[in-house]
Amino acid sequence: MATIHVREVPEETLTILKVRAARAGRSLQQYVLQLLEGEAATLTAEEAADQARSIASRGTVTATDVVDAIARMRADRG
Repeated sequence: MATIHVREVPEETLTILKVRAARAGRSLQQYVLQLLEGEAATLTAEEAADQARSIASRGTVTATDVVDAIARMRADRG
């Protein structure tokens, strides 16, 4: 596993992170690692758009199909 060092962390930020880590029953290292893992697991808007385009490119549904489906649902409702 790799190691990173973060320099010039403002004292106020460090204090807040230490308090939050203590409240979570974790060490500062465990808490910050959890934050980093959560950030890495979250898609950016660009990544999400790329993934959506990839999924859409594999489909065969057209805009006309969607409009027709909506019209049928509306007709079924009465």
